[in-house]
Amino acid sequence: MVDATTRFFESLDRQGYEPLLSKAAGTLRFDLHEGAQTTHWLLRVDRGHLTVSQEDREADTVIGTTPALFEEMAAGRENGLAALLRGDMTVTGDARLVVQIERIFPGSPDARGPLRLHQREVR
Repeated sequence: MVDATTRFFESLDRQGYEPLLSKAAGTLRFDLHEGAQTTHWLLRVDRGHLTVSQEDREADTVIGTTPALFEEMAAGRENGLAALLRGDMTVTGDARLVVQIERIFPGSPDARGPLRLHQREVR
């Protein structure tokens, strides 16, 4: 069984282009820490064109959190910016990319508003 985190990143890689990120460019590395083990996901964004790998490489922005919290974010049950403000997630580098990338995470099933309506139409 594939977890929500893997499905999220594999979906981005298959998608290849995300219009919500058409003005964004940079690399984000997600470091998912659990004890002494860290899983890395590297997301390259080039004006909406996306590529994903599991490389531990330099990135413009590095986001650190637990696998459990990222799983909740990837499933739409947790908001990344709220987690950052609570101190449950760390960011080093270009914080603007974090704000831009937040757009592509699934919203809460109970959310109302234009973004949630758009996500329903796309699916």
